[in-house]
Amino acid sequence: MEAYKLYDAEYKFACLVWDNEPMKSTELVKLSQAKLGWKKSTTYTVLRKLCERGILRNENATVTAIVKKADAQKYESQTVVEKTFNGSLPQFLTAFLGGKKLTEQEAEELKRIIEEATR
Repeated sequence: MEAYKLYDAEYKFACLVWDNEPMKSTELVKLSQAKLGWKKSTTYTVLRKLCERGILRNENATVTAIVKKADAQKYESQTVVEKTFNGSLPQFLTAFLGGKKLTEQEAEELKRIIEEATR
């Protein structure tokens, strides 16, 4: 699952693809310039690296994602819980909430998610 590891700049770049795919690589260059302030060479370098790692695909100058955004987010969140909270979801939630009050709707949604995960 290490293939899903994206550094901050790579994640922002991949988000451009996820939000706009399929897209022509020339459009990705323009979008990267506008949203990230990147030069054409930077865009193509990062695109090439993410293609080599099997995260994105660039065929016939059309860029698409191989790895779904939800899968990358799942990997990152699991990594944080494992690394920072020794795999303890309750410790993570306690730290994440940090005294924040949940709305009734948020609490119900979390209960539903936990119930589904225990089935």
